Order: sequence, then C-alpha cells, then structure tokens
Amino acid sequence: MGVGLKPYFLVALFVFGISSVMCANKIEAAGECGKTPIRSAAVSLSPCLGTAGNAKVKVPPGCCSKVGALLKASPRCLCAILLSPLAKQAGINPGIAIGIPKRCNIRNRQSGKKCGSYKVP
Repeated sequence: MGVGLKPYFLVALFVFGISSVMCANKIEAAGECGKTPIRSAAVSLSPCLGTAGNAKVKVPPGCCSKVGALLKASPRCLCAILLSPLAKQAGINPGIAIGIPKRCNIRNRQSGKKCGSYKVP
C-alpha cells in the first residue's frame, strides 16, 4: 500500500467501524417481553405498584387486568420485569409481587414455576 493511500484506508476503516457499531446498537432481539422493551412493559404495570410491596393491600382491578393481559401475551415477561433492576429501583418486592396473579384469581398464571429464586404461587 502506497504512502498516499494509507490515510484514506484508515479513514475508510474508521467510518466502517463506527457505522457497524451504530447499526449493531439499533438491532434488538425479542426478549422475555417479545418486542416490547422491558421498561415499557414495566411501566404498563404501574397500577400494581402499591400492591407489589405489601401482600395485605387489595389488588386494584386495573392491576389485575394489566397482569392478566401480560401473562396472556408473554407469560415469562412478568418474571423478567420483577427481577429487573428497574423493579428494584421502584422498591418492588419480587417475593410479594410474584403472588399478584394469584391474588387477582388469574387462572392461566404460571403456578408452581420458578421466577428466579421465587416460586410462583
């Protein structure tokens, strides 16, 4: 490679590297919540915040409908949300929150399965 072509080659290599990184960041695989980002799925459960830390609080109907729809669409998504750093930041107790589907009398819950170290009631 001649001395005159070396800078152009380095610039082309740099541009290719940057564009590859930018494209790779835009590609998102479907996770536990399908194509819905876990943050969006967690926000949809905001009616459940009061009951996710206290097992004695009555679960509001809005929470039950959101949890039921989430379990129907993507059963593993609830577990992923409850074990996420976002849930921890919100003060959610996964051991209590994992019981919300039972407290809502949702029939198609993942009863008997594990969610992290917690067993789904």
